[in-house]
Amino acid sequence: MTSASFGTAAAGSTSMGGADPNADRLSVSTSTGDTPDVAGGKVRPETDVRDVSLGDLVGDILADVSSLMRKEIELAKAEIRQEATKAGKGVGMLGGATLAGYFTLLFASLTLMFVLDLIMPLSVAALIVTVLWGAGAAILAIVGRNKLREVNPVPEQTVESVKEDVQTVKGQR
Repeated sequence: MTSASFGTAAAGSTSMGGADPNADRLSVSTSTGDTPDVAGGKVRPETDVRDVSLGDLVGDILADVSSLMRKEIELAKAEIRQEATKAGKGVGMLGGATLAGYFTLLFASLTLMFVLDLIMPLSVAALIVTVLWGAGAAILAIVGRNKLREVNPVPEQTVESVKEDVQTVKGQR
């Protein structure tokens, strides 16, 4: 399979700064099989588009679009994996806070209740302890919820990259 590289030179630009008479000419690379390019295909020496068959051009375009889509999907997977890791950390923190809160509530409540029982009835002491630990649990829940709000399920880089790809394709028509 061959890969194509399409492009037009910037109008009026050359390495010497003068006007290039072929600046608006579309060119395509043709495959020699000698040098691998970044995408794993083969780099072709520059030839005129008129020297390449329509079937080869269409095949090259389809191969490039297919490669582009695979790369966009890989980027989306990487972004989603990263966001899932963030969510996992937030959920893990909430789970740890829940367990620690449970044991703390249990033993501290008993201790505080018996200390307060020395100066008031046991039922009033139990109520005070319950209100204190309820406030603590509310704080932990708010912090955990805020951590989960930081998670962004939309792969932002992929969305931007696809938008740029669409604009590039529209610009080459």
